[in-house]
Amino acid sequence: MTLLLAAAFALSATTSAPVPASPKPVLMVLTSHGVKGSTGQPTGYYLAEVTHPLAVFDAAGIPVEFASIQGGEPPVDGLELDDATNARYWNDPRFREAVKHTRRLDQVDPAAYSAVFYAGGHGAMWDFRGAPAVQSVTRALYEAGGVVAAVCHGPAALVDVTLADGRPLVEGRRVAAFTDSEERAVGLEGVVPFLLASTLVQRGARHEPAADWTAKVVVDGRLVTGQNPQSATGVAQAVRDLLQAQPR
Repeated sequence: MTLLLAAAFALSATTSAPVPASPKPVLMVLTSHGVKGSTGQPTGYYLAEVTHPLAVFDAAGIPVEFASIQGGEPPVDGLELDDATNARYWNDPRFREAVKHTRRLDQVDPAAYSAVFYAGGHGAMWDFRGAPAVQSVTRALYEAGGVVAAVCHGPAALVDVTLADGRPLVEGRRVAAFTDSEERAVGLEGVVPFLLASTLVQRGARHEPAADWTAKVVVDGRLVTGQNPQSATGVAQAVRDLLQAQPR
């Protein structure tokens, strides 16, 4: 099941001009992977990397629909309800219902969306990169003029995406992503299947890191990436600005 969450969660005050009526929704993609490799520790999508962007899109009147790699209810990580934005959405049954019934990514029509937003969480390191639907949806949406965005571990979705001419999407492109040093800081550099920032560089990306745990957003045309959870709001704001600038 998908919902247009901007309608459900409209905010009483906004800080930006609304998008014109009836915009195509943003497709927010969540990981379906729930375990950190051999550690047995739980993981999933990182809640703040969903709720904070969602607050930006809601304030701008941009509808959002959810998908995940396997569909259904994906696992959640970072359930930190002392964060007011997390608490507001998590305690709203409409949000909970939406993330409980995500669509399978291989069942969505990319043409129905203005942008795709890959939320992070360590689970993304296991199922974003190898998913054929990630590659096909990202390529189709980008080549149709849409916006492609990802935050923290979400850029794992971009590693193997190739365009119609055979070039990697990230080749020669400026990007931000969870850094190797941040991965070492959380003690998972030997657990994740690859180091995200290094792998993006191997694919030809121009990685632009900030200091660990500092917000960093990179906009390269219609490709928007962010380094870590601190960057989630900024990535959504950049997506919003790109969508508002598009002709209607």
